[in-house]
Amino acid sequence: MGKRLFSYLTALAMVLGMVGILIAMDVPTEIMIDNKVYKVDKKGPVKLSHQKHIKDYNVSCTECHHVYKNGKNVWKEGDPVHKCKECHDPKKKKGKVYKLKYAYHKNCKSCHKEMITKGKKAPFRKCNQCHQKKR
Repeated sequence: MGKRLFSYLTALAMVLGMVGILIAMDVPTEIMIDNKVYKVDKKGPVKLSHQKHIKDYNVSCTECHHVYKNGKNVWKEGDPVHKCKECHDPKKKKGKVYKLKYAYHKNCKSCHKEMITKGKKAPFRKCNQCHQKKR
């Protein structure tokens, strides 16, 4: 029983620590990923909750935020956060850098699928579970 309690307390401390980092870094609790870079918005924007991803899913910042050098993600908490479209072109893949839509879908859907296999609830197959109504 003592080891289990220690494990729970350690996990709680980690989650609270990450939330504290977010608050200290003045990270928005929610962001809207819009599709303004496309002429036609087929599905609508996606509202992403930083808090939910950190608290409920224990996702680290580097799952989404990245700067690759020599094939390694060197981005760390506190580094500037760039808009995805700065590197991911909306229209075409450039070398190893995925197209914007594919980069979003690959990252989000693969993580959501992994959460489902672990028995957690995460939207996965229906577009409107993530995408808001078109504007």
